[in-house]
Amino acid sequence: MSFQHLKFCHRITEQLPADTQLENHCRSVEHAVFSWVSPTPTSNPSLININEDLAKTIGFSEADCASSLFTDIMTGNAIITPMKPYALCYGGHQFGGWAGQLGDGRAINLVDVETSELGYLTLQLKGAGKTPYSRRGDGLAVLRSSIREYLCSEAMFNLGIATTRALSLSLTGDQVVRDKMYDGNAELEPCAVVCRVSSSFLRFGSIQLPASRGDEALVKQLVEFSIIHDYPKLKPENNQFDIETYLNWFKAVCDQTSTMIVDWMRVGFVHGVMNTDNMSLIGETIDYGPYGWVDDFDLGWTPNTTDEGQKRYRFGGQFQVSQWNLFQLANAIFPLIGEAEPLQSIMSDYALQYENKWQKMMASKLGFKDYQGVSDQTLFKDLQTLLSTVETDMTIFYRLLATYQAKNEALTHFADCYYRADQLTQAYQLQLTNWLKRYQTRLNFDGLSALQRENNMNSVNPKYVLRNYLTQQAIDLAEQGDYSEIEKLKIILKKPYDQQPEYETCAQKRPDWARNKIGCSMLSCSS
Repeated sequence: MSFQHLKFCHRITEQLPADTQLENHCRSVEHAVFSWVSPTPTSNPSLININEDLAKTIGFSEADCASSLFTDIMTGNAIITPMKPYALCYGGHQFGGWAGQLGDGRAINLVDVETSELGYLTLQLKGAGKTPYSRRGDGLAVLRSSIREYLCSEAMFNLGIATTRALSLSLTGDQVVRDKMYDGNAELEPCAVVCRVSSSFLRFGSIQLPASRGDEALVKQLVEFSIIHDYPKLKPENNQFDIETYLNWFKAVCDQTSTMIVDWMRVGFVHGVMNTDNMSLIGETIDYGPYGWVDDFDLGWTPNTTDEGQKRYRFGGQFQVSQWNLFQLANAIFPLIGEAEPLQSIMSDYALQYENKWQKMMASKLGFKDYQGVSDQTLFKDLQTLLSTVETDMTIFYRLLATYQAKNEALTHFADCYYRADQLTQAYQLQLTNWLKRYQTRLNFDGLSALQRENNMNSVNPKYVLRNYLTQQAIDLAEQGDYSEIEKLKIILKKPYDQQPEYETCAQKRPDWARNKIGCSMLSCSS
């Protein structure tokens, strides 16, 4: 079996400049977009789970996926003839400071596959060994972080949010020492590899690095490559790229980014480490590190312990960070534009664009036909205050709101979404009741039936999200050799908006034991 039935191609390696050095050691790589590398062989590879739907879309048959060659490829133990592995070179701002060259330190791209349904897709192994960009790292990934990426990328996809995908999750048979919380308690952990998939793994930092070095030619080459492959509708018919083309590309990146952030806010997802090297040029959620899902609604919450003091990447700050990151991308392409005003204008429009999308999103979450202006905006803001007043489970609240009617006793109706009964004071009850009265008046304005409203709200407010404690339970079992919970969660998260009564327990609020547990309420960048 050789997988020759797949249509392999090599867009980046055939169209962009390569690192001229072939030695796989950490170094500064200039005037190049990628370096040739080979995955590190593993001792005893085994496939834990596979995304059957994605595999079929790519073109892998059931027999392909069941073969030992498939497992070997997905762990880096085998490279078949069409594959030419490489690691991407890029830089980035990390926590607001320029970090210089970064690159694929633990990711190795295998090959592009042309699919009939999704176009070109790149297969990339995360955790497959050292590259010239590994710095002081070993290029490996551990099981816990690999499970988190495998489950969350597909959870996001099924929620309708732009994201990289995950094809497979494998063990390598090896172990590596990791200090999980950077507190001096290092221990051996099992190594794993995720095969992740995207039409493009280029990031803001891919443009930033050559710009920081004054390599305008490479900036131009990369932007035009992205236009041709990521935004083909923007490609000029005469193939003559000009300032207008570059500006339209930047507008498109802004548009895709704002849509992604609004969707994160819609479902309560917090990326946790929105550095510019973790921002995709096609507006996909990428690099699932210390992410988290909001349990009790808290705009100030960050899942990243490294960010605990600064809270730069908190839930409610994700728009502002995306805007800051786009400013850095604008600075990087400035030499192609030659003047600041057009870029400043696009950035001003970005704030308005985001606000418009956020307003429409909130209107849909509340079951309105459309956004009606200032009065709706006030209702949205007051709801955020209400949700923040007591510990209120965001996901459960919106599902309960979909069935709320004026005749219901408010506290009784919403009882399942509260974490602390002692917070439900008379003052809060009055606040809740008053907001619900205004909400009911607004619903009456639209004139939708109760069933229409419920169906509309349940199509945008998920019942099932990848709650932090659910992932940790799957990790705990997997580290004991039981991978059943991974499969169970994968099945549940395929239909996040459906009732699925057989899985009701997975839609309940965070249990008390998970409130301060590592992996459930706090995470580090360790992987």
